[in-house]
Amino acid sequence: TAYSMAPSSSGGIALIQLLKMSEHFPLQDFGSKTARTIHLMTEMERRVYADRAEHLGDSDFWDVPFTELLSDSYIAGRVNKISMDNATSSEDVRAMELENIAESEETTHYSIIDNEGNAVSLTTTINSAYGSKVFVEGAGFLLNNEMDDFSSKPGVPNKYGLLGGAANSIQPGKRMLSAMTPTILEKDGKLFMVVGTPGGSTIITSVYQTIVNVIDHNMTMSEAVSEKRFHHQWKPDQISIEEGAIDDAVIRELEEMGHRIKRRGSIGKVDAILVRPDGSYEGGADPRGDDWAIGL
Repeated sequence: TAYSMAPSSSGGIALIQLLKMSEHFPLQDFGSKTARTIHLMTEMERRVYADRAEHLGDSDFWDVPFTELLSDSYIAGRVNKISMDNATSSEDVRAMELENIAESEETTHYSIIDNEGNAVSLTTTINSAYGSKVFVEGAGFLLNNEMDDFSSKPGVPNKYGLLGGAANSIQPGKRMLSAMTPTILEKDGKLFMVVGTPGGSTIITSVYQTIVNVIDHNMTMSEAVSEKRFHHQWKPDQISIEEGAIDDAVIRELEEMGHRIKRRGSIGKVDAILVRPDGSYEGGADPRGDDWAIGL
């Protein structure tokens, strides 16, 4: 059972879509960081970000099709169009057609469990570095520049390359779409994981990969958080990878499938807590930043 952020964040819906698609593939058997696993996760991600651009926005202003986007039949239909051997061009991927119906790298996240087992997953942001760069005199904080998370007009990307349409257009009193994905997982009715990260458009995929690392690849929390990451967001049509994340041989396999690879710096700064089978807690603090895990 997953509890995550609802619109005006896209994180919760996107994460659940990714996890439900993942159920259709034996990622554990394919292994972590193999060409097949990276290919399949990329194909899922490009479809989810296409839906994000078209259908997600502030639900007070836009009729977000929650049920349709998360339905088993729709997820199965999306999965059936994924080739096991060849990349799909993002130009050929469209958002769900309905009948009748970005975030900055400077974002902050923390995960907490208290001594009674109560859990908090919290993400907060002022968008890009120093926000709007306007300091509130005497108050000690900066104003944000979250207007960049709106779609200024259809087809025009924001600072982080995310596209949007009417669902995320600018309107008075409307909340802009974000990618924040603070998430709490339960297993068999009991707390299992608390997870989240900063990272703009990469937040969703970083949380998704961390969960898959633990559940499908049997990593510890620290291993799952530290593992190097990759990211695809529909457009631009490329897999962004951290330096050293993927072996050269695997990159060649992906390129032969039709994927375009772009190397970049750190992706995300995940902070997460795993409840071990014996009931003890393992904190995973991302080595990409000055993050830390502590028990008091």
